[in-house]
Amino acid sequence: MKEAVMQDTDNNSVEAAIDALRTSIARLTENGELHTTAVPGLSLFRRIEPTEPITGMYEPSVCLVAQGAKRVRLGDDSYLYDAHHYLITSVHLPTVVQIVEASVERPYLGLRLMLDQREIAQLMVDSNLPPPRVQKSSRGMATGEVTLPLLSAIQRLIDLLAEQQDIPILAPIIQREIIYRLLVGDQGERLRQIASAGSQSHQIAKAIDWLKGNYSQPLSIDDLAAQVRMSSSTFHHHFRSMTALSPLQFQKQLRLQEARRLMLAERMDAATASFQVGYESPSQFSREYNRLFGAPPLRDITNLRQMAADGRG
Repeated sequence: MKEAVMQDTDNNSVEAAIDALRTSIARLTENGELHTTAVPGLSLFRRIEPTEPITGMYEPSVCLVAQGAKRVRLGDDSYLYDAHHYLITSVHLPTVVQIVEASVERPYLGLRLMLDQREIAQLMVDSNLPPPRVQKSSRGMATGEVTLPLLSAIQRLIDLLAEQQDIPILAPIIQREIIYRLLVGDQGERLRQIASAGSQSHQIAKAIDWLKGNYSQPLSIDDLAAQVRMSSSTFHHHFRSMTALSPLQFQKQLRLQEARRLMLAERMDAATASFQVGYESPSQFSREYNRLFGAPPLRDITNLRQMAADGRG
């Protein structure tokens, strides 16, 4: 009986913390769908209707939902998270994202806090956290159950927006606490794998960083594997384990997403954008673009601009 009462108390406390977070995000996003805050790495979101699946890059971060739900697809894997589950991403990953629960009466309300691998590694040292038990690679994305300590720390970080003079001093302290809560939470093993120098996950993370900076260059799997001190077969296996994609598929998505940005934001024509990101054949670029985004370049960019003009982008 006593344990049941304690469980009810804990559940009520978590619900109260979620409600407080919902109130804060709703207030801070009244004037728009995206609020880039004064706290470095912290963004807040609001949407009043479900969205179509959108292709994009998820950066190392933790994402929470205070109201509504979002689905993220990585390869053939699907991750659904809501007010009781956070999404953690430990490396850069190309994904397909969709808000699946949102309405005018109950808008989708969420936040994203960027994570720094160096800070994670330093905190592991400072807090004497053990290295991961298993050194093999696993997916670089997962969902976990929100806890009261995690919610409380995030709430205090958001509360700093009302006292912005305190942000330079207090935000780094609270962000360290948030990382600590993640490291000791149910997905902490995943973060520790990425941050542990010499682990296979750490080596794959280094390869992903290289690809992000050199996606327009010809890719030699053998050279990249040697760069991170793995055999080609081992590298390919662990890369797919973490990203759900082969290195070539990963590079292709980086190229296509950057080409889309160049055409949309810098008004570059499709042929120029394709060469800019490393394609030698505009027809191959158009085929692969159509396969990823569901429309050839010109039609896709026209649709995106029309959606933005209509207030749906």
